[in-house]
Amino acid sequence: MKRLLIISALIACVLITGCISSQIVGKGTLQFSSSPQGAQIYLDNQYQGTTPGTLTGVSMGAHTLEIRDPGYESWFDNITVTAATSTYYAALTPLASQAVQPTQGQGSTTTAPVSQPTVTIQQGQTVMTIGSTQTFSGTCTGSDTVILVLFGPGAYTNGMQIAQVPVSTINTWSYTWNPGYRIISGTYTMIAFDKTKTASATDTFGVVGGGSVSILASTSIVPPGGTVTYSGLCTTGANSVILTLYGPGQLSAGVQVATLTLNADNTYSYKYTFDLSRSLGSYTMMVSDQQHTASASATISLSS
Repeated sequence: MKRLLIISALIACVLITGCISSQIVGKGTLQFSSSPQGAQIYLDNQYQGTTPGTLTGVSMGAHTLEIRDPGYESWFDNITVTAATSTYYAALTPLASQAVQPTQGQGSTTTAPVSQPTVTIQQGQTVMTIGSTQTFSGTCTGSDTVILVLFGPGAYTNGMQIAQVPVSTINTWSYTWNPGYRIISGTYTMIAFDKTKTASATDTFGVVGGGSVSILASTSIVPPGGTVTYSGLCTTGANSVILTLYGPGQLSAGVQVATLTLNADNTYSYKYTFDLSRSLGSYTMMVSDQQHTASASATISLSS
C-alpha cells in the first residue's frame, strides 16, 4: 500500500510539472531599445510601452513589430518569436524636414530643421532675336546643381533639358543659352529645378525672327492734307511693328510715326494724314518688327 502511494505521488508530480511546462512552452521574451530612447513600441499594432523595455509572455510565431517616435520614420520588422529571449534595436531615421546634428561641445545630438531646396530664375531679356543669346540666372539653396528644362514651339513642345548648371558657394547660378538659328519664333518657358526636382521656378520669354513683314498703301498718290491707310502682316513672332516715314526735307533721316500692337492674326493697320505744310514729292513708309529682324516699305507721291 505504501509503495502504491509513492507511485501515485510521483505520477501526480509529473502531471503537475506537465501543466507548468505547458504554460511556459510557446511563450517568448522580447527586449527593445532604440535611438533615440523613449520611442513607442507596437506589437501587432498594439501599444506595449516605450524603449528601452522588455515584454514577456509573447506567443511563439510570426508578429509585426513597429517602433514609432514623432519626427522620425517608423521602424518596421516582421519577427518570429521563439521560447528564447530576443533583442531588437531600432536606429530611427529623422523625417525629411529634420536632421540630426551634433551639439557643439557635447557628444549628444539635437534635432535641427533643414529647409527644403529653393530655386529662383530670371532671364536677361523678355524678347530675344533668333541668332542671339539669352542669359538665365538666379539663386538655389539646398542643391549644388540647377537643371534647366525648356518648353516652347517645335522641338521644345514636350520639354528639353538644356543644361545642368553648378551652383556657386554663395548660392547663385548663371547660364547663357546660344541656340543659334535652330529655333523658331514664339513663346518659350524655361524651368529651373534643383537636382532632385523638389523645387522649381519658371520664366517666360519671347523669341522673334525668321519671318517677314509686309506693308501696303491704300493709294499711290495723295494730295496735301490727305490720308493714306497702311496695312500689312508680321510673321516674325514680334508683338508689335514700328512705322517710320522718310521724305523730303526734315524727313530725309526718317521720323518714327507709330508703334502698333499686332492684331490676333498678326496683322496691323494705320491711317496717316499728311500735313498741308508737307512738301510735294515722294514719301516712303517703312515698317519693321519691334526687334528690327525684318522690314518692308511702301512709297506714295504727295501731289496737288
